[in-house]
Amino acid sequence: MNIMQKIQREQLRMDIPKFKAGDTVKVHVRIIEGEKERVQVFQGIVLRVKRGATNSTFVVRKISDGIGVERVFPLNSPYLERVEVLSEGKVRQGRIFYLRKLRGKAGRIKTKNTWNRPN
Repeated sequence: MNIMQKIQREQLRMDIPKFKAGDTVKVHVRIIEGEKERVQVFQGIVLRVKRGATNSTFVVRKISDGIGVERVFPLNSPYLERVEVLSEGKVRQGRIFYLRKLRGKAGRIKTKNTWNRPN
């Protein structure tokens, strides 16, 4: 194993839960404003998860005052406090960018039935 792979392995975060496109998540992000530090929560639907070693990212979209807001989060960032998966969405694609065009009830995603799954 070369030096780059060792450094990348040290940077990986193992405390992030598994999620995929269509899931509703709460992302807790540390924000530094001047000398103060606080945690900001961004709740929305995951549009895309880009897998990789240290360069993996995910895109979360929410509707704020009738305007769609998207934010890209690096998965292994030290500013990522935690990620909570609120519900699993039932989608057939890995990237659900078609959600950008939909409004109102058409923009909803069905939730997956999780009570029948074995543990």
